[in-house]
Amino acid sequence: MDLKTAGPDYPDKHKLLSYLTEFITAERKQKFLHAIALRTRYLTLVLEDIYQPHNASAVLRTCDCFGIQDVHIIENRNKYEVNPDVALGSAKWLSLFRYGGAASNTKECLLSLKDKGYTIVATSPHKDDHTPDDIPLDRKLALVFGTELMGLSDDALAMADSFIRIPMFGFTESLNVSVSAAIFIHSLAHRIRSSGIDWCLTEPEKTDVLLSWTLNSIRKPDILLRDYFKKNSS
Repeated sequence: MDLKTAGPDYPDKHKLLSYLTEFITAERKQKFLHAIALRTRYLTLVLEDIYQPHNASAVLRTCDCFGIQDVHIIENRNKYEVNPDVALGSAKWLSLFRYGGAASNTKECLLSLKDKGYTIVATSPHKDDHTPDDIPLDRKLALVFGTELMGLSDDALAMADSFIRIPMFGFTESLNVSVSAAIFIHSLAHRIRSSGIDWCLTEPEKTDVLLSWTLNSIRKPDILLRDYFKKNSS
């Protein structure tokens, strides 16, 4: 048995986490505990068919910097590959969800997020759009970003519950996706954390994320997991 085959409902995750943290430094453990207290899923990002890996990787780096745990990656035409020189290892601290095998990956992703209680927010100018300063925060937000050239797909626009834009005052009035995402994330993350909203991860979510972080920090984690489950199997 390993952690994947044990499943999300494996009952002794705290015991497993305690075992695994013996193989990381006390300094790293404290850093994990500090970071997990500031992690959130109240705001999440959706990247639809981003074909420039340096831009998408910069978005991952921004999400990690501002404590956004989840990123959903839709691969209709373009397969996303992390650019290590830009992401700087940020991907291993995030929960990445890929959608690439359905007839309509965009619909699958956005329906899944709606089922989880997210408001789907298209980052596209619209007659009824919001800005980062005035969009309601009464429900969880999923910000959807499209390709640099074509923008969001018709499916994404049709399924959006709300629209958001960055007010601009120059001639070009255009930002690339990584810069746009950074502006949105900075503003919305600050508003969310300054509100009375319960934006933190739940205790089970914290345990799951800490397990992922710890496993990503250990050399040959498969061997440790195999030994652990062998000793603790009933």
